[in-house]
Amino acid sequence: MSTAFAPPPERRLFGIGLALVAYFVFTGIDSSAKWLGQLGFPLMQIVFLRYVVHLALVSAINLPQQGLNLVRTGNLRLQILRAVAMLGMSVGNFLAVQYLPLTVTGAIGFTMPLILCALSVPMLGETVGWRRWAAIGVGFIGVLVIVRPGSDAFHPASLLALAGTASSAFYFIFTRRLAGVDSPATSQFYVGIFSTLVLAPFALANWVWPDSIDGWIAFFAIGMFGFVGHQLITVAYGFAPAAVIAPFPICRSSSWRWPAGWCSTNCPISGFMLARQSSSAVASISGCVSVSWPSRW
Repeated sequence: MSTAFAPPPERRLFGIGLALVAYFVFTGIDSSAKWLGQLGFPLMQIVFLRYVVHLALVSAINLPQQGLNLVRTGNLRLQILRAVAMLGMSVGNFLAVQYLPLTVTGAIGFTMPLILCALSVPMLGETVGWRRWAAIGVGFIGVLVIVRPGSDAFHPASLLALAGTASSAFYFIFTRRLAGVDSPATSQFYVGIFSTLVLAPFALANWVWPDSIDGWIAFFAIGMFGFVGHQLITVAYGFAPAAVIAPFPICRSSSWRWPAGWCSTNCPISGFMLARQSSSAVASISGCVSVSWPSRW
């Protein structure tokens, strides 16, 4: 039996603000995963670190105050589905970033708002206005330019990034449905405990300890970024509908992954990349303005 948890009042701009901060923090997850992969850490250990540190932080912060109330949920099935979706998002994205620049995986992430908006209609009963569809459509055109399917530049890892993106859309849908059912701390606990238990046998079988300072930093940072980012996004979806927040991952992809990718991998800056990211930034601004139109959400 879960404890009573009153849903927060709807405050869309506040929810959008929290989501923007969360997407900025998410860039640290991808950068840490990319860095650990370049240092030779096995993929399963990277994903495991993402969740075991997350679980340790959730438990350390909330168990002393909440005790067993932390594990009581009003919808266990939905919590498990949310955890599965998040694990799929992590595995797909962490695999993809081992083969693709962060800017490319971020660009593929433009499809997430499209999927999320489409799912929010039947699964959440939300209304998606034409301005949001237009903003998302601009971003999706940018994806086709960057991924270039059918050309020699296409990499199969793009499909892994797309699968991770689809999983993330389901994760955000389930996050919205759990708003008002369980507290953000409870939702965070179930994500951490589920993925930790599932991944432990695979990660511990080929465990590697860091042998450098930067390795140790990324070793713990990946879970810390995950905990903070998903705590913020869970709270954000309690304040605003999924379709309202949906276009804003564009800011993460266009504005924040580019410098993060350059810093973590020293990826050279080409003229095409500058043009690509400039067009993505324009799409971000137009999307944010159209979604935030005061007369109609």
